[in-house]
Amino acid sequence: MSTTYTGSCHCGAIAFEVEGTIDSGLACNCSICSRRASLLWSVPRASLRLKTPEAAASTYLFNKHGIKHRFCPTCGIHAFGEATDSKGNAVAAVNLRCIENIDLAAIPVKQFDGKAL
Repeated sequence: MSTTYTGSCHCGAIAFEVEGTIDSGLACNCSICSRRASLLWSVPRASLRLKTPEAAASTYLFNKHGIKHRFCPTCGIHAFGEATDSKGNAVAAVNLRCIENIDLAAIPVKQFDGKAL
């Protein structure tokens, strides 16, 4: 069952809605994900709707520049990332820790070896 969730960074400068079913979260061990401790949920990019101007989010690129890591320049929270999957589809990796009123402890977490990429 698809649900519309709301979320934001800590200060609210980046706010969004995202539609989908949270089946699991992804914990990546790459150099940036391990430092920021995001718990990611991948959705089609069209399922993520910003409620604040896109310009409110800063972008960080590193390594192969394949993922746009979007974060708040005010509070520093990583809200989501944007990329293209192997089939050419636009995807968003939403930080589940930014979504309101969900039980993170009830969401199964899959480990991803991003360090090996």
